[in-house]
Amino acid sequence: MTLSTEILTRSPLLDADDLEGEIGNIIQRTRRVPVFREVSESHNDHPLLKDPMPDYVEHKEGVNQVGKLSAEAVVREYDAAVKEIEALGAELSEAAKKCEAMVAGVHAMVTEIKELAANYREEGKRYFLQIEDCSLMTSEVRTVCEMLKKKIAAGSSLAA
Repeated sequence: MTLSTEILTRSPLLDADDLEGEIGNIIQRTRRVPVFREVSESHNDHPLLKDPMPDYVEHKEGVNQVGKLSAEAVVREYDAAVKEIEALGAELSEAAKKCEAMVAGVHAMVTEIKELAANYREEGKRYFLQIEDCSLMTSEVRTVCEMLKKKIAAGSSLAA
């Protein structure tokens, strides 16, 4: 049953002030979050909702109670959506901070990896030079040994 159908079937002969009160009662029953206060007997134009309206809106002079209630309901829904959007923004901001921390950690790790790679390169170079030095020394030892053999062989052939 729609809101207008419920109003018409429950109270078809109400005057405008009573109709406004009935609309407020139906809205009160269908909404879960806002708390309503009773319409005073003086039928003044104060809103029925207890929660304050957002400070960026204000009722215009001459708007009837139904118009005020409808406008308040709409602006409250938008304000609730704004709060959800802001909460999402806060969550995203927190996620961004975590990402930034992770990126900083990755950069630190990359720096360590570069240092490790440089150390391995230096160690490889050290072993390379050590092996070549050993190879040169071995070649030099062979050359000296060959020369000594020839000298010894030449000395023994002269002595004979």
